[in-house]
Amino acid sequence: MPMSLSEFAPFLDRQDETGLQRELDESGFARLPGLLNEAQCAELVALYEDESRFRRTIDMNRYRFGSGEYKYFAAPLPALVQQLRERLYPALARAANRWEERLGQEPAYPEELSAFLEQCHRHGQTRPTPLLLKYEEGDYNCLHQDLYGEVFFPFQAVIALSRRDLDYAGGEFLLVEQRPRAQSRGHALVLEQGDGLVFPTNNRPVAGARGYYRTKLRHGVSTVLSGRRHTLGVIFHDAR
Repeated sequence: MPMSLSEFAPFLDRQDETGLQRELDESGFARLPGLLNEAQCAELVALYEDESRFRRTIDMNRYRFGSGEYKYFAAPLPALVQQLRERLYPALARAANRWEERLGQEPAYPEELSAFLEQCHRHGQTRPTPLLLKYEEGDYNCLHQDLYGEVFFPFQAVIALSRRDLDYAGGEFLLVEQRPRAQSRGHALVLEQGDGLVFPTNNRPVAGARGYYRTKLRHGVSTVLSGRRHTLGVIFHDAR
């Protein structure tokens, strides 16, 4: 029987949102340790071979996105993925609205995921975007952004499903921030199995001498040196 998030991961119920918001403000990203357990990770990895669960498969080499493969889930999403999407969204919407205010914009993101997805659908963005990614030895993912249309949510999440140094080696998560008139800053982040990471989809506010300004971020994955690496990507906006 498929597992539910409520049965195995009380993490989201006890999450210190103040700490999450502080980490997002200070670093631009936030770790969510122990978001899923080993059994949940194995359940999601097993779905990769069930083509009926997916609407599209992408060969990254074909599109010059890198090397590797990923699959977009079809609707309805697996229960575990749907719960992650719904339960991560509210705290991130509050962070997104605070960031909008810092940049002189009106808060734009509703409290519930369903209301935000209605905005996506009114703009013709109706296809689900959560995805499973598979990397094998020599695979990598070029720096990129996952926007998919006119409407996009400012945060997304990645969750490690494989065991570092057991299932694979290498394959660090890369996050590169470009500040105006300055050199880019890069982060190489290591995630243990079940750990999540929240990061900006497009840009973030940074405090400067004259107030806040925008910096642009892109993400990717470094070369996998050995083994096989699976991850779950949780994107909150739908695609055209």
